[in-house]
Amino acid sequence: MTHDLSYIALTALNLSCIYALLALGVSIVFASLGLVNMGHGFSFAAAGYGAWLVASHFSSNPWAVMGGGLLTGALSGMLICAIAFIPLHEKPNFVLRGMVATLAINLLGIQALQTAFGPSSRSLPALFGSGPWALGGWSVPADKAGAIACALLLMALTMAWMTRSRMGLQVRAMMQNPEGASLVGIGVRRTALLVMAVTGGLAGMAAVLLSQTYFVSPYAGTTPLVKGLIVALAGGLGSVPGAVAAAVLVGVIEALTSALLGGQYVLITQFLFIIAVLLLRPRGLGGLLDHSRE
Repeated sequence: MTHDLSYIALTALNLSCIYALLALGVSIVFASLGLVNMGHGFSFAAAGYGAWLVASHFSSNPWAVMGGGLLTGALSGMLICAIAFIPLHEKPNFVLRGMVATLAINLLGIQALQTAFGPSSRSLPALFGSGPWALGGWSVPADKAGAIACALLLMALTMAWMTRSRMGLQVRAMMQNPEGASLVGIGVRRTALLVMAVTGGLAGMAAVLLSQTYFVSPYAGTTPLVKGLIVALAGGLGSVPGAVAAAVLVGVIEALTSALLGGQYVLITQFLFIIAVLLLRPRGLGGLLDHSRE
């Protein structure tokens, strides 16, 4: 029983960290740019192939593979910004137009990946070793231990960048008051490119950390996109602390559902969770919906 509880706790923590990376990207983009980025799944899938190409043709060094995923995710985020945000952000009904445009990018991107690489799944090398890690008397699988450590480190670096750097402060100004930020000289397009690059990089790291356990495929980003949106909505679309809190709850729910009921019921329980949250607290756990965008 103790082993089962420790396994569930470890799985919940691992999933929470991965989902937090995805939800942070969705929340930061919406809070600063007002864009519901439905192309996040394409960034995820493209980053998986970027990491696989590095591992297959250049080096299987873990830092090189993770760097390939991060870079590909960042570039795909900038591509989405150039296509879906910059031409549309001053147009009427931008929220709806942007969501449709990013959804189209996601669908076209998936087809492009399938055309380029085929439908077969690819695998990444074991980035954190093949044997378990010994942590405090526990034997933790290397893939989960490494994923948790890397995700926590990347989230900490992202939050430090947002709170301490000049560019991060500009992003926070956009999140709090986009009109005021533009009036004091903060460039909307330059900041948007930076935000989309950072959030694309977060999706890229999430892709690498998940793909070392599962596989890289053109449709690999579909389920993570759904999970990221679930977490972001439950946390309060635009609330970074709410996204982190919701990621923990969604990870726990998924781990418990898989252990007690079976994996086929995971999405059901997660959607029931988000319905309950939005019924009881329509603005999400974080309660940060920007009324100026409505």
